[in-house]
Amino acid sequence: MELEFESRYEINRTVEFIISKSFTRIALQFPDELLKESTKVVSALKSKTRLLTDREVRFFVMADTTYGSCCIDEVGALHIDADCVVHYGQTCLSPTSVLPAFFVFGKAPMNVSSCVKHLIDYASQSDKPIMILYGLEYAHMIRHIREELGLSKTESHQLKFTVANVLCSFISPSKDPRESMEHPRPYCDSLSSSRNYRMGGLTWDLPEGSKIEDYLLFWIGSDRSAFANVVLTFNGCDIVRYDAEEDSLVTEFYQQRRILQRRYYLVEKAKDANIIGILVGTLGVAGYLHMIHHMQALISAAGKKSYILAMGRPNPAKLANFPECDVFIYISCAQTALLDSKEFMSPVITPFEANLAFSRGSEWTGAYLMQFQDVINSVKLESEAHSESEEPRFSFFQGGYVEDHKTNDQAKNGEEDRGETMALVQIAEKALQLKGNDHNLLTKQTTAKSGPEYFLSRAYRGLEINSDNTSPEPYIVGRSGKASGYKHE
Repeated sequence: MELEFESRYEINRTVEFIISKSFTRIALQFPDELLKESTKVVSALKSKTRLLTDREVRFFVMADTTYGSCCIDEVGALHIDADCVVHYGQTCLSPTSVLPAFFVFGKAPMNVSSCVKHLIDYASQSDKPIMILYGLEYAHMIRHIREELGLSKTESHQLKFTVANVLCSFISPSKDPRESMEHPRPYCDSLSSSRNYRMGGLTWDLPEGSKIEDYLLFWIGSDRSAFANVVLTFNGCDIVRYDAEEDSLVTEFYQQRRILQRRYYLVEKAKDANIIGILVGTLGVAGYLHMIHHMQALISAAGKKSYILAMGRPNPAKLANFPECDVFIYISCAQTALLDSKEFMSPVITPFEANLAFSRGSEWTGAYLMQFQDVINSVKLESEAHSESEEPRFSFFQGGYVEDHKTNDQAKNGEEDRGETMALVQIAEKALQLKGNDHNLLTKQTTAKSGPEYFLSRAYRGLEINSDNTSPEPYIVGRSGKASGYKHE
């Protein structure tokens, strides 16, 4: 039992890593579901390190991370002056900014023979080669899957299967954050001669002249965020998922395909936004600050106003405190970027979707990018291909052509400063409007281009009684007493 526990949490490999790097202050990061095992892990690590080194090694358990548990909580680790972080459980393997990180993926059980049987049976029905991808919790089983395929497949099968490899189990931060941003490249640029793909902690190579759309993707694992990223990023590929827990093959992904349709809807809705909130969803992923600055420049160039908000994990109650924001951009790792905002007052989009919404002339070709560096590179390519267009664009939500505001042009002509006072007065006069005979129908004005303008437009000016009779009306004495029995009853 003890050997099984040490194997599952890779105690020996972790201790070897700590001693080889001469670390003395170790932060152990656990997700909520593994926190109950933290005391056993700390005891096992302490006993092993005492046997192998004379230095005092201290361990600190971190839980309830500020952002997603898949990312390294560098802020929490720096509070305890840690030398490195050992991360347990599901991870996105995003590059760190300051501290080195060691990953223990976990070892989920799986019936290897049944998985290989499903794989070969489905491969026999398809002419496409098979690319085997998997959740990192099943990485320890890939060696057995290779062996099973080697024993059971014929020579014709040997050319059909390609198995992705784990990118790494240790990450060291780069001195230049932009270099770290190039670490997890999730897709292969068609303009590049490289045929290497990296996504979700996995890496694989394709033969020269082949495309990822030529392959059938066979995913081993659960239907979680990592798999959702695969479906969105490689939406042009045929995908099959093997559920190891249920020992079944899933071939229908209607709900996942609908996610892509909703993301396109959010992009169109974001185009009409005037005030944008930039949500900081990570403080540890390398390049997050560069991405925030990039979003600010993009929004400013589109003639819109942006505000940076840092509030931990966003939820509808938190974002409801910022009703002036028409849309939010969530800066986070790839596995937590797709936030379901159906219950939010305003939609939440990704940086890639923001590029599509606020870059004039850009069109969605079907490709979906999740990593920071890929998003920035795509903007550079689009800016070279498209010139800035001044023509009005068609808004699906307003049902006509609209002309975007350009704050730079307004500042040059002096129009913004000259008309600022009158604009605020007009907004205040139209703050609450009644339409028809429905006295409960209020319309939200979308002309405000900054927070102060929005809050001024929410000012209540009272009732407007249009009457020429200025004489006082006789007053009426109301009921008195308790609601259970008034005096006149």
